[in-house]
Amino acid sequence: MRPLVSVVVPCLNEAGTIRQLLDSLRRQTCPADQLEIIVVDGRSIDGTRRVVEEFAKLNPGLALRVIDNPGKSIPRALNLGLAEAKGAFVVRLDGHSTPQPDYVDRCLAALIRTGAANVGGIWEILPSAETWIARSIAVAGAHPLGAGDARYRIGGPEGEVDTVPFGAFRREWLDRVGQFNELLLSNEDYEYNLRLRQAGGVVWFDPKIRSGYLAKPDLRSLALQYWRYGYWKGRMLRMNLASLRWRQALPALFVLVLCMLLFSSLLLRLASAAPLAVVATYLIVVLVAGAIQAARRRDPSLLVGFPVAISAMHFSWGTAFWIGMAGLASRGPTHDPRA
Repeated sequence: MRPLVSVVVPCLNEAGTIRQLLDSLRRQTCPADQLEIIVVDGRSIDGTRRVVEEFAKLNPGLALRVIDNPGKSIPRALNLGLAEAKGAFVVRLDGHSTPQPDYVDRCLAALIRTGAANVGGIWEILPSAETWIARSIAVAGAHPLGAGDARYRIGGPEGEVDTVPFGAFRREWLDRVGQFNELLLSNEDYEYNLRLRQAGGVVWFDPKIRSGYLAKPDLRSLALQYWRYGYWKGRMLRMNLASLRWRQALPALFVLVLCMLLFSSLLLRLASAAPLAVVATYLIVVLVAGAIQAARRRDPSLLVGFPVAISAMHFSWGTAFWIGMAGLASRGPTHDPRA
């Protein structure tokens, strides 16, 4: 007999995308009677809850319900959803994701085959608008310059990793490790996977598990997103410094070195060329990468869009990281309005 699977979906103001997710779940190869879907709504004001409730009425064979999240944050939503979940396995998804039809079945197969505590696969990062900058942002998010060695973004062989997107969990591991940290308004998934691994669990990446993920549509929202990522990574490292990975350290180190060189150039004229050399080297790297992507994808807009998107990601993340590490209040967003 197949086990019950609980799908927990934190959301806030996702009226434009939540139906796409629900349609994807309705089309899962996993039988509907073995699936429960719990949408945890942060009191959306755009009609998200109405969309979910209407979908539930049109699909009475799908166990779908909405619960309230007055705290609005993602970790609070996850904890509320987990408290309601009855499944032996729990799959976490977001309101702007589109899992492949075999997503749940592949997650279950990987959990059973590997004995892992948490499994996940590839984010297929998609543009969320039909503009040149939205396309550039999607390409940058899946490039090693924007994602480092994160297999869930750039692909790679199946195996043990430090984190995966969303995640499909064995319930016994969730009970063992406890709740998501509600002090972290971002990076809560990475911190949770860290605790899983510290408790002896395995986080497993399987490239056959695939879901689409809509990237930010413009530079402002991209910069704000990476500001939030960097800030909360810095706050998280104040709790556990050993969790830092080189892919996360490089943007922060780049911003730090550049600031130090700029400061030194104010004191020593001999050092004034150093910041220019660093910036010139950086520009060459991102411009060459952009040219390669433009040629490979036959999209000339990437010549400009790719370097601009990568730079926004690096400088926003790197600057906010040090603000978070210093324990200072952020001037940028500390919560994603999309949840």
